[in-house]
Amino acid sequence: MTLWFAIALGLVEGVTEFIPISSTAHLRILPTLLGQPDPGPAFTAVIQLGPLVAVCVYFAKDLFVTIPRALVKSPRSPAGLLPWKLALGTIPIVIAGIALKHQVEGPLRSLYVVAGALIGVGLLMAYIDARPSGERTALDVGWSDALLIGLAQACALVPGVSRSGATICMALILGLRRSEGARYSFLLGIPAIAGAGVFEMNDAIAQLGDDALVPLLVGTAVAAISGYLSIAWLLRFLGTRRLRPFAAYRVVLGAVLITLIATGVIAASAGA
Repeated sequence: MTLWFAIALGLVEGVTEFIPISSTAHLRILPTLLGQPDPGPAFTAVIQLGPLVAVCVYFAKDLFVTIPRALVKSPRSPAGLLPWKLALGTIPIVIAGIALKHQVEGPLRSLYVVAGALIGVGLLMAYIDARPSGERTALDVGWSDALLIGLAQACALVPGVSRSGATICMALILGLRRSEGARYSFLLGIPAIAGAGVFEMNDAIAQLGDDALVPLLVGTAVAAISGYLSIAWLLRFLGTRRLRPFAAYRVVLGAVLITLIATGVIAASAGA
C-alpha cells in the first residue's frame, strides 16, 4: 500500500467515523473510485484505533477523572454505573462480530449492500430525526436502553449502516437529546473499536504484506487527528441542528453508487 493512499484512507476514516454517514462505506467506496485494491476489513478495523485515541483524548476528563471517581466514591450513581452499561451495550456487537465474521468480510462488502444500507438507514434517520427531541442525557440511559443501543451498534457490522448513525438514532428513539445521543454513542464505541483494532492487527499486516506497518501507522495517526476535529464539530452541530443533512447525504450517495454500479463505471464485488 502506498503512503498517499494510507493517508487518504486515514483522513476519510477520521472524518466519517463519528459523523453518521458510515466510515466503513466510505472506506469501501474510496479504493474503488481511486482505482486501488480494497484494503479489506482488517485494515479498516486497525485504522479505527486512530479515532479511538481521538475520543479518549476528547473525553479524557470523563474517562480518567469523573467516571473513576464515581466508581470509587458512588458506584451506584449514574456516572458510576455508566461503565457497566457501556459494557452491556458492547456484548451484542462482540457476539454478532464473531458469529458473522465470514459474512462481514465477504458478501456484505458488496457495494450493492453498502448502497442499500446507506439509503435505508438514511431514510430511517430522516424519519426518526423529524420526531420531537427528547431531553434525556447520557447519564439517564438505563439498563434496557443500554442493551437496545448496543443492539443498534451491532447492526453497524453491515457496511453502510454507520455505528454512530445507528446508535444515535436509537438514542433519539429513547428520548436522548441529539448531542447527548452522540456523546453516548462515542463512549460506547470505545471498547468495540479497541477490540476490533487489536483483534485484526495481525490479519491486516498479513493481508497487506510486511511493508504494511508504516502505512498502518500513518493512516491511524491521520485518522486520530481528523477524528478529534470531527467529534468537536459534530457535538457543536447537534447542539442546535438536526440529522437531516446527513440523512440526505446518505440517500444521495447511495443512489449515485447504485447508478455507477448499474452503468458499469465501478464493480459491486468486494474482490473486484
